[in-house]
Amino acid sequence: MRAFLIALGILAAHPWLTPRTGYSTHPAPTVSLTPVSAQSPLRADATAPVFGYSVQQTYPHDANAFTQGLEYVGGYLYESTGLNGRSSIRKVKLETGAVLKERAVSRDYFGEGITIWKSALIELTWQSQVAFVYDRNTFEPRRMFTYVGEGWGLTHDATSLIMSDGTADLRVLDPETFKERRRITVTDGGRPVPRLNELEYVKGQVFANIWTTDDIVRIDPASGRVLGRIDLRGLLAASATPADVLNGIAYDEAGDRLFVTGKLWPKLFEIKIRPR
Repeated sequence: MRAFLIALGILAAHPWLTPRTGYSTHPAPTVSLTPVSAQSPLRADATAPVFGYSVQQTYPHDANAFTQGLEYVGGYLYESTGLNGRSSIRKVKLETGAVLKERAVSRDYFGEGITIWKSALIELTWQSQVAFVYDRNTFEPRRMFTYVGEGWGLTHDATSLIMSDGTADLRVLDPETFKERRRITVTDGGRPVPRLNELEYVKGQVFANIWTTDDIVRIDPASGRVLGRIDLRGLLAASATPADVLNGIAYDEAGDRLFVTGKLWPKLFEIKIRPR
């Protein structure tokens, strides 16, 4: 998630990492997500199953967008980008990748995850310990709030905001006061899963990018247990454009579509989860 050396020579705080390649998938039945409450419980020491994917559609994506947060609401994508001096929030047309509305973030801040809560767009910042609340339609600032530690990813369920901070913990926040209600430690096989990054709430589960990997984990928000891993290796293997790590998950609830992209990726993908 952090800034580091990219192809254009931007100074970075973390090592250069090349996405893994060589992963192929074959047609198979689509995995249907069952609401968490209806799933058979996993043993505390059980390692979550690993799933593959198939690409349903490919869409243009701004290859200059250092994607930090992604959400699909009302027929449009909402996206936040990072890096000091290049951070922004955007409203994007899915089919063309055209940026319909954009607001630059002060170069003092490194923009991070976003979520749409009712009529507001909420944006985290990385190490400034401050988040901004904008009007969803106009992008005009409404208010701000503070938190301790780093801000990485953000999503919400019906009653709470859910925030990642780069550790194995998810913070559950009151969406009106932004006070912390509780924390969830995410585990797989009884072991904490650190570097939780961009988040999306999908059918009762929290999907999370694991920073510097090609994996998305599906988390039971009640127990913190990882219910499955989605291996997305090879998704951008054919691209000749310099790109950064996988990051960005959006779910179209009405159309039951899952979208993923990455930092500086020239494409955004609609995918289906498949058995390995």
